[in-house]
Amino acid sequence: MYSLNIVLVEPQIPQNTGNISRTCAVTGAQLHLIKPMGFEISDKTLKRAGLDYWDKLNVKYYENIEDFFSKNKGDFFYFTTKGQKVYSEIKYPNNSYIIFGREDKGLPEELLYNNQETCVRIPMKPELRSLNLSNSVAIAAYEVLRQWNFPELNTKGFLTKYSWR
Repeated sequence: MYSLNIVLVEPQIPQNTGNISRTCAVTGAQLHLIKPMGFEISDKTLKRAGLDYWDKLNVKYYENIEDFFSKNKGDFFYFTTKGQKVYSEIKYPNNSYIIFGREDKGLPEELLYNNQETCVRIPMKPELRSLNLSNSVAIAAYEVLRQWNFPELNTKGFLTKYSWR
């Protein structure tokens, strides 16, 4: 069984975290939320974004980034606009953790500096700052799952009135 872990370090916008929680629920990824957060988990905008999926979500909370690292083992990949490698060039092993920083600051530069080989970026135009956090998480998660051949996910759809045959 494959294990994908999505880590949000100090998320600030509840709608982003709600959208990311929905991505985690439909892909079977575990969500890790590192405090402090810019909202309460009871925030109705967070719940609205992931409303039908919140009870299907596997989520863990941490007091700070040190707490997270003390409780988790695996391969860590840091998604950042400062990364030197493109996310799609990386081979993601089972039990990968894809880690994202807060919307306004990203991940701490000391963390990035100490993990240069596993800092990755999503290519974008140089004059623009960054993608939305929930979009970045979805891109990264589906690249990992694509490499793993979409384990335990439905890869074929069906029409309701017609048959593809």
